[in-house]
Amino acid sequence: MKKTFITQVPDKSGAFLKASRIIAEAGGNITRVSYNKAIDLHMLFIEVSATEEQLHQISEALRAIGYISDNTAPGQTILIEFKLPNVPSAVLPVLELIDSYHFNIPYISGQGSDDEDQTFKIGIHFKEPDKIKRFLDEAARLCSLRVLNYDKTQKMLDNTVFYISFANQLTALLNLDKSAQNALIADSNLIMQLLDDRDKAPYRTFSYISRFAEMLKQFKGENFCAKIHRRTLQDGWTLHMIEPPCGSNTYILEKGNALLFIDCGFACYAQEMLKILHDLFPDFEDREKAIIPTHPDIDHCGLLYLFPDVYVSNDGRLNFALENNSLPNFREQNKLPAPYNRISKLLSKYCPPKMDTIRALGEPKDKQPISFIAPLDFHGLQLDIYAGNGGHSKGEVAIVDEKNRIVYSGDIVVNIAGFSKEQAAFNKLAPYLLTSVNTNSAMATEERLDLQEKFSPQVYTYCCGHGAMMEPAPQTDKKAE
Repeated sequence: MKKTFITQVPDKSGAFLKASRIIAEAGGNITRVSYNKAIDLHMLFIEVSATEEQLHQISEALRAIGYISDNTAPGQTILIEFKLPNVPSAVLPVLELIDSYHFNIPYISGQGSDDEDQTFKIGIHFKEPDKIKRFLDEAARLCSLRVLNYDKTQKMLDNTVFYISFANQLTALLNLDKSAQNALIADSNLIMQLLDDRDKAPYRTFSYISRFAEMLKQFKGENFCAKIHRRTLQDGWTLHMIEPPCGSNTYILEKGNALLFIDCGFACYAQEMLKILHDLFPDFEDREKAIIPTHPDIDHCGLLYLFPDVYVSNDGRLNFALENNSLPNFREQNKLPAPYNRISKLLSKYCPPKMDTIRALGEPKDKQPISFIAPLDFHGLQLDIYAGNGGHSKGEVAIVDEKNRIVYSGDIVVNIAGFSKEQAAFNKLAPYLLTSVNTNSAMATEERLDLQEKFSPQVYTYCCGHGAMMEPAPQTDKKAE
């Protein structure tokens, strides 16, 4: 076991050697020493690893020579590196926070530079792990920090250091601003608490979130290798499909000057998507545009701000109203997936659409798994809008084009077999980010079966939320024997 001795040593040569001999003679091992004459002329922190009996022997021997007067609660030390703006008095808020907790500082070292930032390494002595945990939470909101040295046998402290380090890494990876970093730290803390309550180790869960962030960045710029498909429909309409490496498919129905979108992917790929859209439609900015998001998940709704008309169900409208009022949306009303959902929104740079663009289509007249809401006429294109039962996501709809025998199913039906290698790898992360891809898996199965019963995959082409289009299966006539 380990113990930190707070000693008061005389300011003369051989003082530390004397303490070292006592520890060695008792069979103890010095694992850390902290001393800074400029801060305290006499205080020396000595961390020792030994048996309980040996530690007691060391304590009595140090007390006998006057090196310790009260060792009932020796406490621990932690070494933290604070990254601060390179401006006068930048360290003051950190020092004031330390003072507010009545912590002792056995060591401090500042390093000036010509860069925008400067670093301070500060050793903090504490006796109550819950207080240092609260301190780290507050300090991480003041500035970026790294914990350089601490006792990893303290679970509470180890978990705190872990999620703060995790938040700092993601902040650097995605170049998040301070408010986003604070939100990330807060939700990482909540995830850690939820996992701890269920006695689950955090490392696997946080590794999936890190992988999510890494993949979002991986496909930026030239690496956003989306597949583009085009199909001619009846009455002069053209269907374009953008199939990205991650995020939802985007479907665009074009005729003349009009463009009707179905879903639009992640917000963090706005630049990449706009490049594709301007390549497809050089006069994109001047086109008449509208969109139907199949459901209000962030991987389908990232570019809704581009559209003056966003057609949704009544539940879809309510979901966006909650977000616009800084209230938990439908997924976030469940406390387990809530922090994961908020982190995903933050990392993907999602913002809800403005409410004056929302056009509510109504609500189902019955309570079937898939229920008709209303027809939608877009420049002569007749579409039927059906509401799902919320099994995958509350506010979800399916769009049916009877004339062209096409179903735009969103995530009610996805083509797993049609995933690219990149899509398959990315979509494996979803269950860990949301704890489940569905709000209610049993209900999601019911609505999928009901949709396919109403609109047979042997007759209709399914334009799914993810994966390639599902073409009608060839039918064979069976002769009676």
